[in-house]
Amino acid sequence: MNLLQEKLSKYDEPQKVKASGLYPYFRVIESDQDTEVKINGKKVLMFGSNSYLGLTNHPKIKEASIAAIKKYGTGCAGSRFLNGTLDIHVELENKLAKLVGKEEALVYSTGFSVNMGVVPALTGREDYIIFDELDHASIMVGKQLSFSKLMKFKHNNMESLEKCLQKCEADKIKLIVVDGVFSMEGDIAKLPEIVALSKKYNASIYVDEAHSLGVLGDHGRGVCNHFNVTDDVDVIMGTFSKSFASIGGFVASNKEVINLLRHTSRPYIFSASATPAATAAVLAAIDIMLSEPERIAHLWDMTHLALDGFRNLGFEIGHTETPIIPLFIRDNNKTFLFTKMLFDEGIFVNPVVSPAVPSNDTLIRFSLMATHTKEQVEIALDKIGKCGKQLGII
Repeated sequence: MNLLQEKLSKYDEPQKVKASGLYPYFRVIESDQDTEVKINGKKVLMFGSNSYLGLTNHPKIKEASIAAIKKYGTGCAGSRFLNGTLDIHVELENKLAKLVGKEEALVYSTGFSVNMGVVPALTGREDYIIFDELDHASIMVGKQLSFSKLMKFKHNNMESLEKCLQKCEADKIKLIVVDGVFSMEGDIAKLPEIVALSKKYNASIYVDEAHSLGVLGDHGRGVCNHFNVTDDVDVIMGTFSKSFASIGGFVASNKEVINLLRHTSRPYIFSASATPAATAAVLAAIDIMLSEPERIAHLWDMTHLALDGFRNLGFEIGHTETPIIPLFIRDNNKTFLFTKMLFDEGIFVNPVVSPAVPSNDTLIRFSLMATHTKEQVEIALDKIGKCGKQLGII
């Protein structure tokens, strides 16, 4: 055994959880991603999906993807920079820019690669990247790839953010990077306050709209639109794997920023283009979102039903205001056990344990879709409440 193999063989945490019979990952789904899925031939209610608008099996989106494959084939066989730009890529970028209120947009092959490729491209060695401690992992990777000075502020804490800004040199770029909706906690960035601080200290703002597009704002246009601060935010990014029922991501900003990224962002330049099917799916999803506002209205009805239900049951759910509802367990083993008990009851949820979060912050991530029914949410609340009492969580 060489040194590499010897080192890696010591990583045995997954094996320990598997041995306990509580391993909750890579559960194989045998059906479409709907409010009910089939796993090992068993039907379970899905409350672990990011498909907030419930569009992953919408017939119009499937038809659009099939039509794109028939016209363009299954792939682009190259990057956007060289041979991989299709007319539908450009059409989607124009539609996205208009959707979020910016001059131009760029489509990337994944949402992760947007943050990984954009964050380090915007600032230089003498500049500052200032980030929320609970920003998404893709932002964390992006800032690690930067040569800029890095400053972390406490989660959604404006006093902590201002202290960071006060330490920065006045004549250097200061880029504040935040999630619009935080993906595990479900709370919303304090954008109006962040904008006020950015103006006070001449800073710029970058907002990750991954979990707010399709959820907040006019017809789902996102958190910047929700707070009416679009013009005050310099860069907006979003993903296609949540509300838009596909895969990929985008960044939107003014022409100067997009021009720079188009020619310098390595994950954009050196990644194969988004597939025709994925691109066409997003185009169709945006049309459905804009033409069916009742989807978002129902999503919020189910969200309020669940939020009230969990509070009444006595669960600790933090400061969430969105369809992402954390049920704090604060114990790794109990989190795994709770997940298994719920799965045995026919409820699919996602466990979030250390090292993804501190061991005293472990949680169950419960998320809603616009296609969930009142009956399904009430069934979930009943079974989650029963299991929570059995484990002594509530």
